[in-house]
This record gives sequence, C-alpha cells and structure tokens, in this order.
Amino acid sequence: MAVPGTFLVPLLLLLYGPGPYPAAAQSHPGVECVLFNEEYMTCKWGTRETLSVNYSLYYRYKNASDKVECKHYLQDHGVRVGCYFKRNELIQFQSFHVFINASIDGKTLEIPSKRMLLQDLVKPEAPVNLTIRNMSNNQLQLTWATPYPKARCLEHAVKYKSNKDTSWTELSVNGDVFSLPSVDYEKYYTFYVRSKINKYCGSTQFWSEWSAPVFWGSKSTSKGTMEEQLHWFKIHTILVPIASCLLLLVLVILLMRIERVWVILMPRIPNPSKNFDELFITHNGDFQEWAGVPKDVVESFKPNYSENICYVTELPPKDSHEPLWDSSNHAPPPMPGPPAAPSEHSPYQKSYGRV
Repeated sequence: MAVPGTFLVPLLLLLYGPGPYPAAAQSHPGVECVLFNEEYMTCKWGTRETLSVNYSLYYRYKNASDKVECKHYLQDHGVRVGCYFKRNELIQFQSFHVFINASIDGKTLEIPSKRMLLQDLVKPEAPVNLTIRNMSNNQLQLTWATPYPKARCLEHAVKYKSNKDTSWTELSVNGDVFSLPSVDYEKYYTFYVRSKINKYCGSTQFWSEWSAPVFWGSKSTSKGTMEEQLHWFKIHTILVPIASCLLLLVLVILLMRIERVWVILMPRIPNPSKNFDELFITHNGDFQEWAGVPKDVVESFKPNYSENICYVTELPPKDSHEPLWDSSNHAPPPMPGPPAAPSEHSPYQKSYGRV
C-alpha cells in the first residue's frame, strides 16, 4: 500500500509544481449568495480578517457560453469580500455558475463553485403593518402585509409570548392571517412574524428577518408598564408641582406689572363720605359756614321789600236782580279809582290774597 502512496506524491508535485496553489485551493472560502426580495443579490466569500488575497468573481448562466466578471465588488478596507448583482443581472430558473479566481504572487488559480438556482436563494423582506383585532369569544386575529412581490409564494411563521410565559410559541401559517383563541385579558402579548419562499416556488431555507413587534393586552403586570408607570409617577409628583409653582409665580409677576390694566378694566367706586366729615362734625351741617361764604353775602340774599295785599271780588251776573248795594246799610259804590278796602260784611267778597 505504501508504493502507490509513494507514487502519488511525485505525481501531485508534477501536476501542481511547487508553490502555494494547493494550499490556496484547500483554503478558498465558500461562496454564499442571497437574493434579497428579488431586488438585488450578493455573493460573499469571506471577510477582511479571513482573506489574505483579493479574489475575482466570474459567473455565467446555463445558456451563456462566456463568463462575465463581477461589475460591483463589495470591499472591506480595500479587500474584496463579495459581489453585488443588480436586478437586471438576475435570471431565475436557470443554472447559475460562479467561478472565483485567486491571485497569488502574480499567478492565478481558478476555483469553480457548485451550480446554483436563484429561486432557491431568495430571502424575502420582513412583513410589515402588523394589526391585531379583538374578535368574539376571546379570540385575537393577527394580520400583516408583505413587501415581497409574489405573496402567494410565501409561507409564514408567527411567534408570540405573554408577559407570564417563559418561552416563545412559534407556529407556521399559510396566508397572511393568524388567529389565537382563548386569550387571557390579564396578560400582555407580544407577536412577531417572518416569511420565506414556500415549496411551490423554491427550496430556499432563508427566512426573512422578524418583523417589528405588535402588542396586545393589559400592561399592568409587564415590566415595560411598570417602568412607564414609574415615569408618569415622577412626572405627576415632581414635575407637575414644580411647573404649577413656576406658573403661579409668573402669574403673580404679571398681575403686579399690569395693575394699571386692572384699574382701567375694573375702576374703583369713589367714597365721598370722608370729604363731608368736617361739614357734619365741625360745622353741624351749616353748609354756608362750611363753604366759607361771608355773612354780608348771606345777608345780601335776604329779601328787603314788602308786598301789598290784593283783594279779588266777584261781581253778580248781569241778569241777576240782586242789588249791588243795600241802601240801608251801605253807601253807593265809589267812583272808579283806586280800590277801597272792602267791608267785612260784603256779600260779594269771595277771597283775597297777596300778589
């Protein structure tokens, strides 16, 4: 058995010759290609820490005879670590061959890769717009949307956990609706959804990333709720009183500064009683003395004339036969002239007065 082995060693040296090529072939990194949501694809073969030389990538499809070099290399600090393919460079349902050339000391060693199908490399984007509806009989309905252009080619997985559970529950779902029966209203639930290509459209094993979480239920016992309640407690017990005091102080300052405005808007009613205290206390209500009117002026306003008495009598009607005078008791009436004083017993005297 040693003879064949001894014979193979010179043969390998003859075929490959001295140099690092066998080592390079043994240590070449594996190529991992991922088609993201059918929008672009990346093929990576290592990182800057694992690569010591630059690699060049060539590819071709089944019906193409010539190989095409990568047009957009991914680099990490000047070291090529992958290739970026645009959407117009991708063809599904055709065999896809990738070749990597390693340049070492000016010499090139071609390392062929295995055949791949792009439909098996699809990684869809994570679901979005998660919505929870509370149905009858304590049942929840979770729905979502997908950015992947072929929604019928997807299968989904939903994982959920309440605040009282210690582990996640993950279930497979066909379609974009998930129902959870018999939920506990005292619990606080968290839901995530992810997607991948189903068996009818490919054989990929790439799941999308988990979606953003959606929550439902009572937060009274959740950790996040306790922190939120503590936050609001600090606000109500510390910030609110301080803010109220500052607001009151500002209002007081403003009121002091706009006192003139208050006087204009709400004028005070004057009280004149204090101005007349001297009139009633000192001068006993004598207005002339209180006002300082001289006595000679007061005397000048007193009347210094007399009035004559004017007697008014009523004459009898013309058709009356009553004599105007009684010859036995009175004298005939005087001639026209100044009126004489009437007799006390005159029957025609009605009234008298002063004019």
